[in-house]
Amino acid sequence: MQKAEVIAKVEKFKTKREVPIKMSSKKTEKELKIEDLPGIGAASAEKLREGGFDTLMSIAVATLGEIVNSAGVTETTARKAIKAARDGMDMGFQSGLELMKKRESIQKIPTGCKNFDTLLAGGVETGAITECFGQYGSGKTQIGQILAVQTILADPEAVAVYIDTENTFRPGRVIQFCQAVGLNSEDVLKNIKVARAFNSDHQMLLAEKVEDLIKEGLKVKLVVVDSLTAHFRAEFVGRGTLAERQQKLNKHMHVLARLAVIHNLAVYVTNQVMSKPDQFFGDPTEAIGGHIVAHNSTYRIYLRRGKKGTRVGKLVDAPDLADDECIFQITENGIEDA
Repeated sequence: MQKAEVIAKVEKFKTKREVPIKMSSKKTEKELKIEDLPGIGAASAEKLREGGFDTLMSIAVATLGEIVNSAGVTETTARKAIKAARDGMDMGFQSGLELMKKRESIQKIPTGCKNFDTLLAGGVETGAITECFGQYGSGKTQIGQILAVQTILADPEAVAVYIDTENTFRPGRVIQFCQAVGLNSEDVLKNIKVARAFNSDHQMLLAEKVEDLIKEGLKVKLVVVDSLTAHFRAEFVGRGTLAERQQKLNKHMHVLARLAVIHNLAVYVTNQVMSKPDQFFGDPTEAIGGHIVAHNSTYRIYLRRGKKGTRVGKLVDAPDLADDECIFQITENGIEDA
């Protein structure tokens, strides 16, 4: 066979190979669905949707165990599905400039108190968990109810979800806050979805149900959990139950963090405190939940009573703010500068 004939056949073979390559590239450009993930058929996709994993993002940020339990697939299949979802969402490395552009969608929910808002560089941040801990009467619950009103003040279509574990939500107090800012209290109360949690399992379930409210078309912009640790503290007594308590608490906070990130909403949690008996110098007050709560909270604020009826808020942990403190007071109109 002559050299020219060999070259012609090679070129002809290359031409034939080009067609499927182009077709496959077009296929990858299509928007992926859950059914397109490897090993996930129609039945498995339906189970995932029922379990709350109805988007690629929710699958991409899920753990291996969550996908296995929801879809009833093997660990190998779940690992491949998660990897494919992450590849489809382009969840690899990105530049700091790209991340800065993404953070332009972050919003701040003000409290109406200039000093407190300055402490948080404008207010409570969406896409993050903000924790306030302190003794009884330090203002934790008041701030949660004020944030609900302020959320709806900024956007009348917004919805605030209030998970009440200590029976502290008071519609009458919300009405006072509405009157102070000139809002119709009935409209505001309609947009605050309150649920009373009777134990830790119920509390965790309610946090997961927030996803259902969003699927129903509600514009949830704030989730308040008041208080985060009350039921866990009451149900798990003694050192023997500490590991189980911390594991459940960790899972609960991961659900809240995922809600905040995926739906760009603010999560505000209140936390109880205890006194360290071995603390001889300084403030013996310490937040419940240990390192689990501390590491999962993006912003941590320690509230305490000040002089002449004032309150002191101290920012003790933040990824982008310096430690600082402010003084405010609680009135009928809400929280105001002292």
